[in-house]
Amino acid sequence: MAQSEVGQWYVVYSKPHKEEVAEFHLLRKGVEVFFPRLLLPQSLPKRQQLVPLFPNYLFVRIQEPEEFGYARWSPGVSCLVNFNGTPAPLDDAIVTFLKQRATPEGILTARSTLRVGQQVQITRGPFSGLVGVIENPPDAKGRVRVLMQLLSRQVKVDVPVHFIETGWAVAGQEGQKIVA
Repeated sequence: MAQSEVGQWYVVYSKPHKEEVAEFHLLRKGVEVFFPRLLLPQSLPKRQQLVPLFPNYLFVRIQEPEEFGYARWSPGVSCLVNFNGTPAPLDDAIVTFLKQRATPEGILTARSTLRVGQQVQITRGPFSGLVGVIENPPDAKGRVRVLMQLLSRQVKVDVPVHFIETGWAVAGQEGQKIVA
């Protein structure tokens, strides 16, 4: 099937916190939608576990110009990302790359980038502001053992992973890192 028959990928900017509403209505209109979401570890308290990978953005495959109106005037949609009023197509390789690493529902799993021997700073709790070295990676409960220098001796402390300044990596279905 030729590119013109399939359509091209475009980026939809949704109204704040209305990505799922936009996705629902676009799908009902027969528009192909990809809404990538990030599954965060359960150890992060008071945070949603499933969050948009790109807040307020969805990818849609539409044909020019027949379906621009369908996408633009769907509930939850603010606009199509455009330049000088012309919707800007997105390279297929970007969406393909993300889709290959996501589940069929568009979910990518986040994993901590913490590694044994890494120096980290504690950002919350009673040890806030102190520096330590990771002795054990995060466990199933989301706690990390950190070796710290306290009172002129080394002390092992277990702290929640969200108390440590770190980054997150996104792993696809096969466990490959795609974002640091």
